[in-house]
Amino acid sequence: MHIQKIVSVYSKVVSALTKNGGAMDIVKTYTETSAYLSRIFKLLNERYFGGSLEEPVITIQSTPNVYGHFTPGDSWNVMDAGKKEINIGAGTLDRPIENVASTMLHEMVHYYCTVNSIKDTSRNGTYHNKNFKEQAEKRGLVIKKDSRYGWTVTEPSEELKAFIKENGLTDIGMSRKEKQDTGSGTAAGGAGKRKSSTRKYQCTSCGISVRATKEVRIACMDCGVQMELIHK
Repeated sequence: MHIQKIVSVYSKVVSALTKNGGAMDIVKTYTETSAYLSRIFKLLNERYFGGSLEEPVITIQSTPNVYGHFTPGDSWNVMDAGKKEINIGAGTLDRPIENVASTMLHEMVHYYCTVNSIKDTSRNGTYHNKNFKEQAEKRGLVIKKDSRYGWTVTEPSEELKAFIKENGLTDIGMSRKEKQDTGSGTAAGGAGKRKSSTRKYQCTSCGISVRATKEVRIACMDCGVQMELIHK
């Protein structure tokens, strides 16, 4: 699909969603949701980062136990240019819009810290340190401490809620069922599928990833940097 056609489709979707002086109808389809998340990124980028963040590829994938994640390496190739990735958990889309926007903003803070060489996590990317808290609270988020993962519990501030309301953002009316009924049959061998016990590690420079069956300290020999734990 040509770039001009992609832009045209995106513009039509946003135009169809926006009514009544900028208020948004409830988003009900995957195509609408994808365009909607892109719009949310643009609004937050302009408001809290001065438009400095290049738009990443925004994905909607299942991320059990987390609301979203930021991939620091250039995970996507778009017209021969590397693009970073922000994912919003497919099973969490129907939360109140201020919470979905908070997740997007949380991941954008990670993005900002990465491109500005601010070390905001430790313990292979799982522990959010005070640098993350400082940068996040400058940008409309309220951050609380989790005993295991540090300054990672994220809530919208009153200022962020007001910004969301001013821009007519409304809830997303869809999400993926993370626990699905498998019917009356059983898996081959009479047992259900076992949950994966592997962990994904990724190089923050080139984006290459590997999986391990336990927590490890591993480095990318090509880039000479330690890989970070993305998710279990």
